[in-house]
Amino acid sequence: MRPIRALFALAVVLVSLAGATVSAQAVSYDPITGTGSTWSQNALDQWRKNVASNYGMTVNYSGVGSSAGRRDFVAGNVDFAVSEIPFQTAPEDGSAPEVPARGYAYMPIVAGGTAFMYNLKIGGVRVSNLRLSGEVVTKIFTGVITKWNDPAIQTDNPGLAMPDKGIVPVVRSDGSGSTAQFSLWMSKQYNSLWGQFCVKVGKPASCGLTSQYPTYGNAKAQSGSAGVAGYVSQDYGEGAITYVEYSYALKSGFPVAKVLNTAGYYVEPTANSVAVALLAAQIKTDVAKTSPDYLTQILDGVYNNADPRTYPLSSYSYMIVPTEVGGVFTAKKGLTLGAFANYMLCEGQQQAAALGYSPLPMNLVLAGFEQIKRVPGADVAGVDINNCNNPTFKAGDSPSSNQLAVTALQPAACDKVGTSQCVTGTAGATDDTPTSGTGTGGAAANGDPAAATAAAAGAGAAAGTSNAAAAPVYDENGALVSGGTGGTGVAGTAVAAPFALADNGWGAQQSIMLFAGVLLVGSAVLPPVLWRRLKPRVAKAGIK
Repeated sequence: MRPIRALFALAVVLVSLAGATVSAQAVSYDPITGTGSTWSQNALDQWRKNVASNYGMTVNYSGVGSSAGRRDFVAGNVDFAVSEIPFQTAPEDGSAPEVPARGYAYMPIVAGGTAFMYNLKIGGVRVSNLRLSGEVVTKIFTGVITKWNDPAIQTDNPGLAMPDKGIVPVVRSDGSGSTAQFSLWMSKQYNSLWGQFCVKVGKPASCGLTSQYPTYGNAKAQSGSAGVAGYVSQDYGEGAITYVEYSYALKSGFPVAKVLNTAGYYVEPTANSVAVALLAAQIKTDVAKTSPDYLTQILDGVYNNADPRTYPLSSYSYMIVPTEVGGVFTAKKGLTLGAFANYMLCEGQQQAAALGYSPLPMNLVLAGFEQIKRVPGADVAGVDINNCNNPTFKAGDSPSSNQLAVTALQPAACDKVGTSQCVTGTAGATDDTPTSGTGTGGAAANGDPAAATAAAAGAGAAAGTSNAAAAPVYDENGALVSGGTGGTGVAGTAVAAPFALADNGWGAQQSIMLFAGVLLVGSAVLPPVLWRRLKPRVAKAGIK
């Protein structure tokens, strides 16, 4: 009978283990919904998929632009919003002040570089090693420079015979954080040029930051990051250039311009160059943690960072989280929002570089943790820096350090101003696109490991995201004709809820429970059956 007792005991243990597994995963997460930035959407869409499959969370997100996202939060229609700039009390488009009725906090979620994706050919060969100074960039997007063979562009690119072709600037038609960050940079660094442009389009000379880019001259206006990137990537987009998150150029297989920094080097917005640049960012931590300005960014130091590895148009994107129940947000939803935020700050940052972003350093993760603790209903037990699997720091690091910045390589000699220029391609055009100039390209820019990692993600296959759907096709006015209904980034905007954990099918947990059940049934049924068979033999042997 001992084997039977052992069998029964094993079954009980297995049932207990299976029950513990179920209990560990039985946390019920209410679905949450957010809207806002397309700048950070590629990262958000990947993270949403991850938490859906790993934790059974449903996180809905629609990239409608930062301005629309902030308005949705003010109206109480969403649980969170994502934006590159804070609420605007006096929006430049004359709309109502953005003043939420419930408490809120800004939480950095990812860093990145505003890149200049372009479509240019010389003699039928695509250019993938374009260099531009900040002044030239500003003149292009204010209508001062209108031809690719302008002497100023030729000076930036002595290794290229620039073509006599018109430049088509592609700007955002919707209110966006990308426009806000770009216009802020131009107003700070090239105030005279930006002021003259503002006057030309009917705005005050001191217009400064704007979320709504004015239409002008030959410029084309498109909605969303996918819209501007989609226009540039079409055949009719030859000659076009746009400002967009680096991630979109990476995913669409197109190059970005290297931008001249203060140290005199043309630099690509890789994860490392962004990390270096943002070491000079000022994050407002000298105010109360309950202040609306807490953790907002001041980027003047980034624009003029003297480190030669710096990409000057680097910044952060923020999730706006509620600190009070209100609108559609409940404390039960706060459990989901807190867990999702914790995932983004830690494990999610592992994929940032491959997705075209730069992961957050420890000081911002620690500050983000403080914001999570303010979300009603959030479980703060797991908010622990010692259990945070983030690639920018390791045990014992100072909160002010950043491993990406520590390991970032110096720019190549051919990236220095006045040189013939490097012949390597950038962003999504590092490996498969010939470079017009004195060489054939084909290597990651600067030998930067982060750039190589990003390039490995390829055009449309970054970090496991699905791009099985057909690539979008736009007409000459930028309207979507076909495709773009699946995947993320240039392949469209994902707004549907990810599948829940219950939809994942049979797994180890179910197998353990089935095996344990069989053992329990066996331990209950087999003893009587065996005893009936053994009883005659026992009696015959005279065993009582």
